[in-house]
Amino acid sequence: MYKEIIITTVIIILIIIGNIIIQNNTNKSAEAIIKELNIFKQNITKSNLKKEENINSIEKIMSLWKQKSEKMAYYIEHDELEKVETEITKLKANIEAEEYSFAIENIDTSIFIIEHIKDKTALKIVNIF
Repeated sequence: MYKEIIITTVIIILIIIGNIIIQNNTNKSAEAIIKELNIFKQNITKSNLKKEENINSIEKIMSLWKQKSEKMAYYIEHDELEKVETEITKLKANIEAEEYSFAIENIDTSIFIIEHIKDKTALKIVNIF
């Protein structure tokens, strides 16, 4: 009986430690992407930027997202990650078409989905039950 309690306690502690590590990684990744998206949102509201500069910024955001999402794909539903990738791809298409109002909408949607991913992976009572 004593062995089972120790083994169960160790397993629970390992699960909690693993979840903390995963949550920290998710938060850091999400904040990096959100920061880049907010900077880009501020930049496209300025009318003096060139189309090439905007496309370069989008390429930077896409490569950062690809790098971060590859790590998060181990423990987050692929469906959630694909939603963000879809919005970033739409963002790139809207920037190439110079439709900045739609691009801002895509940025806001991407940020909302990323925030949802952060909340979904957080260790909360609501998420446990």
